[in-house]
Amino acid sequence: MLQLRASILLGLCIALPAQAGLFSDDEAHKQIDKLEARVLQLEALNVENVTKQQTKSLLDLQGQLDEIKTQLRDLRGQNEELAHGLQDAEKREKDFYVDLDTRLRKFESATPSSDATVASGDPSDPALENRAIEAAYAWVPAGNNVNAVKAFQDFLKKYPDSVHVPNALYWLGGAQAGSKDHKGAVLSYERMLNDYPKSAKVADAMLGMALSQQWLKQTAAAQKTLKQLIAKYPDSAAADKARKLAAAK
Repeated sequence: MLQLRASILLGLCIALPAQAGLFSDDEAHKQIDKLEARVLQLEALNVENVTKQQTKSLLDLQGQLDEIKTQLRDLRGQNEELAHGLQDAEKREKDFYVDLDTRLRKFESATPSSDATVASGDPSDPALENRAIEAAYAWVPAGNNVNAVKAFQDFLKKYPDSVHVPNALYWLGGAQAGSKDHKGAVLSYERMLNDYPKSAKVADAMLGMALSQQWLKQTAAAQKTLKQLIAKYPDSAAADKARKLAAAK
């Protein structure tokens, strides 16, 4: 800017002497003032144009940054939604296929009906199968071990390939123990442990079997079962109880 002004003023200094005969001093000063004003105007316009360009560039960059931030937020939201959906799916599968006990807790307060088992209908109907295991389980919180034993035995006969068989065997063993049939309880627990070693109820079944073995005065067998339980499932609640039982032999 200063170079532009200096160039214009220098030109005036050169031009004015040549025109001294044409202009008076006052007129020369007026011409100089006009030219200086013009120079200032040109400088202002140039600065304004530069400022506008810089502002536009900054606004463009800010717009790009905002767009990138928006895309990142969208990606994070999608990732969180996918992760949440996967967790929900895994939880539903675990609840339904692995731990029937959790799925059936809503029936704990139910009063068993006279029709504790589903004696008729198509065995391949999943709805009938679910109602049958639910009806059998309903006897457990009611404390009616005799009816519970019969209901679970009927279920196992009618639905031998059901996904609910491991849990049916577990609750059958508990109901048999509750009705003082400890031999039957040991057999039910053994069948479950042998046929379904990956069931979520294995540790609890081992504890139940050890308790029935103690009732039958099978001390050595009970201690063996307790030691196996502690070794295989050391962090389980059943293992904590097993340690106390083993120490109190």
